[in-house]
Amino acid sequence: MARRRKTLSQNFLNSSSAVDLVVRLSGLGPRDLVVEPGAGEGTLTRALARRCRRVVAYELDPALAALLPERTRRFPNIRTVRGDFTRARPPREPFAVVGNIPFSRTTDIVRWCLQAPSMTSATLLTQWEFARKRTGGYGRWTLLTVRSWPEYEWRLLSRVGRHHFTPVPRTDSAVLRIDHRAAPLLPREALPAYRAFTDHGFTGVGGSLFATLTRHHRTRRVRAAYTSLELDESAPVGLVRPDQWLALFRALEGVEERKGGSTPGRAAP
Repeated sequence: MARRRKTLSQNFLNSSSAVDLVVRLSGLGPRDLVVEPGAGEGTLTRALARRCRRVVAYELDPALAALLPERTRRFPNIRTVRGDFTRARPPREPFAVVGNIPFSRTTDIVRWCLQAPSMTSATLLTQWEFARKRTGGYGRWTLLTVRSWPEYEWRLLSRVGRHHFTPVPRTDSAVLRIDHRAAPLLPREALPAYRAFTDHGFTGVGGSLFATLTRHHRTRRVRAAYTSLELDESAPVGLVRPDQWLALFRALEGVEERKGGSTPGRAAP
């Protein structure tokens, strides 16, 4: 079992306070459908079932998956699934994702969430460094965050100490919250062009975002956009915030600003 845990990057929550924190920060209630990746021993699963309408709990480890039905049998609103969450078909109805996810599968699980049209939010326990890197905590921003920003808001909500897990991991964890915006910050028809814009910007051609953008746009237009945003032309791509990316895209591609774009409410029944 210890070897399996190490292979699958499994660190189980052993703290009721940490479980309560995750459930509370999920913002979910009795009308919500929740999908849980990596249910493990079912500790978080049971807490979610006490709060939410229905929980679908996935577990890849065959030994743990075999025990989950017995560990959750007192909760008729839990359905356990033995299998890989990232290969599952997302529900058609609105749903939220909540989970203490294996560190080695974090990127795959996050990408699954971003590709699920009906997902309203994802509240995930991840490595502290992963959450900080994707929420600008080190003063830098990743392509994944910038690329998805018009449709998803990324927030680091809390730090969870390593001592709340068994076995104890090497680093602390974080509660990372990704909210699917009710309306994107750009017109939907402009989203493919925005994604291509960010993909090009992160190629690093020229040594700075300014230099990269001038390969596709007139230098005078790029400079005017930078001046209006008070951006340093020598700044590397990672130092440009998501809101600045949106402003640059609007200025250089002639896309009007869209009002609104608030995050969605809880999943409907």
